[in-house]
Amino acid sequence: MINAQDAMLPWHERQSGHQESRDNDYRTPYQRDRARIIHSAAFRRLQSKTQILAIRQNDYSRTRLTHSLEVAQIGNGIVHQLKYSSPSEAAFQPWLADDALIETVCLSHDIGHPPFGHGGEVALNYMMQTYGGFEGNAQSLRILGKRGSYSPTFGMDVTRRTLLGILKYPVLHASVVGKYPEKPANFRQFKASNWAPPKCVYQEEQDLLNWIIEPFSQADKTLLQEVHQADNDNHAKAKHASFDTSIMDLADDIAYGVHDLEDAIVLGMVTKDMWLEHLEPKLAALASPFLAEHLNDIRTQLFSRQSHLRKEAIGSLVSWFITSCRVIEKTQFEHPLLRFQVGLPEGQRQALNLLKQFEMQHIIQRPEVQMLVYKGQQMLLEMFEAYSADPARLLPREIAKEWQKSQERGENGLRIICDYMASMTDDYASRMYNKLFVPSLGSVFEPM
Repeated sequence: MINAQDAMLPWHERQSGHQESRDNDYRTPYQRDRARIIHSAAFRRLQSKTQILAIRQNDYSRTRLTHSLEVAQIGNGIVHQLKYSSPSEAAFQPWLADDALIETVCLSHDIGHPPFGHGGEVALNYMMQTYGGFEGNAQSLRILGKRGSYSPTFGMDVTRRTLLGILKYPVLHASVVGKYPEKPANFRQFKASNWAPPKCVYQEEQDLLNWIIEPFSQADKTLLQEVHQADNDNHAKAKHASFDTSIMDLADDIAYGVHDLEDAIVLGMVTKDMWLEHLEPKLAALASPFLAEHLNDIRTQLFSRQSHLRKEAIGSLVSWFITSCRVIEKTQFEHPLLRFQVGLPEGQRQALNLLKQFEMQHIIQRPEVQMLVYKGQQMLLEMFEAYSADPARLLPREIAKEWQKSQERGENGLRIICDYMASMTDDYASRMYNKLFVPSLGSVFEPM
């Protein structure tokens, strides 16, 4: 019988086969992974990528970077809760992520997101629609496994288990993509809802996906890549993900549902009247003992205009979700990293969904927000068109060299252009748009 320590070894492997050999370095593989993420340019760029577009006009609101830090903190809290609230002999305990691993997965979960949030994701998918598409989670995997700066071939060259952890949708593009309508005659007629990407791994990363799931049995591999087929030509969806991914995904939902609500309240986008009319009656109807006892206090604190009281309410909600987490077993899987999942009881799950739906309807879908989303999308559409029309002339030299190499390999080079545009921050994309299209702005003396 293989002991637990030996069973972990395949998950410590890197694509390059490299093993750390620096003198007196006692860090674990996952501590090294975390260092690679934190010190990467892709991670730093998250500081200038927005979480909610409409509220980026100040120095208070969250960015993708601060959001990722909060997701890592919540993910760590979930792991700690599960470790100490469950019997030490529980079957999942040996496979529960340590602090460095779960933080690495959470810190890197948004590392592939483009400028202008999910609006930018839709715009790039539109331009790449016939060339493999674009999707933020697929781009995160591409950066960690191919395009990061720690290896010329293997990206960040992080461990197999870290890659498995960020693999939210372990299915290839071709297996889930639905049918799109005919493209409009010009970009002004672009309707974003028609061009949302499928949640997937790019077709070009099939070898990387195969390497990540190699330690699983064939039966587990087949199950892991099952999809929910959709009606009406919509995209299909992945059914499963790993143990670590379920923790990261839940931490992401908690951070979005609670922390992003705080930003909106502070900046006046959500008022007490909106809360009372559209959210509190639905929360009260859940018949949750926690909400029955604390909902009045939470509302009072959230809208008190006193930071310490608002933080008390936010902390209460986050703590409620974290302490409610439980391990669920999917008995159809053999391997513990697939068999065990983390989830919430039904009441807490419904409460979190209500918070997310409230934010979607009353913050993200507001016309003034969507006008900013539209503007960002139009900028990316026009820039992509320009770059792809004459890459050798317009792309920065290093990117142009990569594009030329892709041409020599018989590729069309559009994925290289897409990688470059996805890496842009909101500010960089805005400056580059002005430099390309506004005659009175931009200078040869400004760096690209």
